[in-house]
Amino acid sequence: MHYIKSRIILNTTGSLPLKKIRSKLDNSFSENNASQYGWAREAMRVALDEAAAATTHGDVPIGAVIVRNGNIIARQHNRRELDQDPTAHAEILVLREAASLLGTWRLADCSVVVTLEPCIMCAGALALSRISSLIFGAYDQKMGACGTLYNISCDPRINHQFNVTSGIMEEECAVILKDFFENLRLPDKTQ
Repeated sequence: MHYIKSRIILNTTGSLPLKKIRSKLDNSFSENNASQYGWAREAMRVALDEAAAATTHGDVPIGAVIVRNGNIIARQHNRRELDQDPTAHAEILVLREAASLLGTWRLADCSVVVTLEPCIMCAGALALSRISSLIFGAYDQKMGACGTLYNISCDPRINHQFNVTSGIMEEECAVILKDFFENLRLPDKTQ
């Protein structure tokens, strides 16, 4: 037996997705529903600014913000290279900042806006922090854990699920990553 949950079909044993689907079953952004995501686009612009800041210290350009009651309360970018910390992903850092500011790890009335679909570690942290929703820009074909490879956000085996909206400013979010990796592959002209 199979059932549809978000962007993928899971079997009732909860194993890995059997088939990825792209249809009106998901909350993907499109020009047809652009007006309802105005606040998310503004937050994504701030996340993109954060992503650009990551490149100044050689980190992969991923930025994240947390929105609560219509206000951005935390903003961060990847700092793995800068901090030499494998867990210093933008999502983890922004959750820490918001929890510290609010004095609680329960972020139930908060939305996370991030430029790239979260990985398994970050998606798990989002579930553990009890966020209400996630909005991401670009899909991550190699590590995406909120619909692409895995779907931690709606896995019935996990005690907290959260809403996911994908594709907000997808092209802008993908371009900053593409440019970063293309520049890494350029031959060093200083030698």
